[in-house]
Amino acid sequence: MSKPNQKERTRAQESTNAIEKLYISMRHLFSRGFYKPMGISGETLRKSLLALRPEIYGSIAEEKTELNGLIYVIERLPEGIEECQFINLTADEGYRNSHFKAIVPPKRRRNCYRIDKDQMNIEITRGRSEIYDILTHLTFLFIESHKIKDRVTIDDSGEKFIREWIHLEEVVLYNKTLTDEEKDVIIVHLGNILGRTYDEVYDVCNSFATDENPNRFLHLIYWLGKLAINEVVLDQKRSIKFSSVLIEEIGHHFYGEIWANNIKKTLLENDLINRPIHIISANMHSVMNTIYAKNALPTKAKEYKGFELFELLSNSDSGALQTKVKQYASEKGLIYIKDTSGTNINVQIIDTDKIDFNTISFKKENSINKKPVIIVMDYAFGEQAYETMDELLKPYKTREGKIHLDVESVSIMGKAGILEGGKGDIMIPSSHIFEGTADNYPFENELSKDNLEGYGVEVFDGAMVSVLGTSLQNKDLLKFFHDSTWNVIGLEMEGAHYQKAIQSASKIRGNISENVKVRYAYYASDNPLETGATLASGGLGMSGVTPTYAITEKIIEQIF
Repeated sequence: MSKPNQKERTRAQESTNAIEKLYISMRHLFSRGFYKPMGISGETLRKSLLALRPEIYGSIAEEKTELNGLIYVIERLPEGIEECQFINLTADEGYRNSHFKAIVPPKRRRNCYRIDKDQMNIEITRGRSEIYDILTHLTFLFIESHKIKDRVTIDDSGEKFIREWIHLEEVVLYNKTLTDEEKDVIIVHLGNILGRTYDEVYDVCNSFATDENPNRFLHLIYWLGKLAINEVVLDQKRSIKFSSVLIEEIGHHFYGEIWANNIKKTLLENDLINRPIHIISANMHSVMNTIYAKNALPTKAKEYKGFELFELLSNSDSGALQTKVKQYASEKGLIYIKDTSGTNINVQIIDTDKIDFNTISFKKENSINKKPVIIVMDYAFGEQAYETMDELLKPYKTREGKIHLDVESVSIMGKAGILEGGKGDIMIPSSHIFEGTADNYPFENELSKDNLEGYGVEVFDGAMVSVLGTSLQNKDLLKFFHDSTWNVIGLEMEGAHYQKAIQSASKIRGNISENVKVRYAYYASDNPLETGATLASGGLGMSGVTPTYAITEKIIEQIF
């Protein structure tokens, strides 16, 4: 009997399989409690990441060192982690009360603590997605470190090194101050070590340089290579450990429940808990500025028209103006709740009854005599979106009984990768597809493509895919989502989790009205299908102001 022809797997199918293996492996290692990333226990992670070859990690599968990916990862990990042999992932276990200084990565809100010269502790308070994020970044980092090791060692003993490495070691260990000529020499040496050109290394050196440590990149490369050499020569394996408290707490909404109860307590104390509520997941400035900035800064509002005023407020030099808006807002109904739960999600509560509607452009067409309350929550991270939204929509338990929140709408605004278009364009989803599962969440979006046209940016509508990690995508997989009948327009990490919480609260559990309105809109932070346009290529800058405020304006219009 002849065998049927076996079809070769496409790169998209191989990529899907690699992602599944990554997540199964990470969950297994988490349950196990510890592993050695470059040992046998970390082999599946390494192989899966190399098979996937995510766009954000660029040339991870090549011999040369990936520089843009390195910048992206280091911005999301604590400074000094490259020097640490032992990395411990913990829950919030009281380190803030110790003498250890908290290290917060520039692009991730997480507290990290350097315990000693060999150990870094990273607090995990945002759920499994944060663990996945850290483990994939560390796997990339360790793969790159062994590339450096391979390029600088001369023989198998690992005791003889190329002259460029010896020169680098002298500069780093003796913390030498370099003249411009000496810097040029070391950059040439680094180019040989990394397999990169002088221009590439020069640019990345400047990207990493700080006033306190102008040689930051030199230190990073040296310690990455040094620890990889120690693993091979001295058998000093790097290890990642998960604390027993973290293993017990994860998945139980420990931080989300505290966070949500703080919000409800504040609503109760300010006699707002029985009013109609509109929840907005956004940043901590766009809703506040849209409602209050023109009244807080009347002179500037006359000078700067349209979104120009918001561009001014988005400038890092406008601290005094930002403070003025915050002070005015606090006098006109805005209550700020700085997070103390560990979720790292700050909140604003806006009592619209205290807003002077005679002096703002929004008219009370939908909320006449309703006196709605707006809850603005900062961005959640991956699965944390389900934890926080699920807890927020639950009734508040008091001594007198349960108080059900009168939630009229939930609006989600966020950044996402776009698959058609470019940075700053807008996406209006009609459904969320959860990557790696058969779960999909269609919904009726109160925002439409027509609402957001006319702002000078392109607007796309269709399905969005909620990915397990933005750093685990490649062009083949995304091209499949975009070109197939899934009609995916973009990717992000929270949409499916938010919608799962909203649907269960409204359609199944009866915690909120089943007629709750939902609004989803995203602005593009990158296009991972375009070469040089991934998140690793840099941020949005001022190009993000127009889509951010266009979406915010439409959400508030529909609420009022």
